[in-house]
Amino acid sequence: MRKFLVVAIPTVTLILFILIMHSGKILKKPLGNNDNIPQSLDNIIDNVNNESWEAAEDNLVKLNKAWKKVLFRVQFSSGKDEIYKLDTSIARLEGAVEAEDKAAALIEIYEVYNHWEELGK
Repeated sequence: MRKFLVVAIPTVTLILFILIMHSGKILKKPLGNNDNIPQSLDNIIDNVNNESWEAAEDNLVKLNKAWKKVLFRVQFSSGKDEIYKLDTSIARLEGAVEAEDKAAALIEIYEVYNHWEELGK
């Protein structure tokens, strides 16, 4: 019995860690309406194209809340650099929306979307 536990516990632990480390694609999928990052980005794109900056700011707040929820789930399965790049892109998007710069905002939105696609690969 002791030999079984000595082998089984580390094996199960390693398998669990491997599953967690490779679960990024699954964990970044939305679990509800309030953590859907691609939908939030699409809403911001529509707002920026229509130059409705107040609605874009509101959707940016929703994007930040959604990102914090998703970040809690994917923090162990994604690289630190990927997370940092996505955080930085969202911050730059906030600045572009606040400055009401359509071109910069669209550039940053697509950069956020690109980092989102790379997250968990």
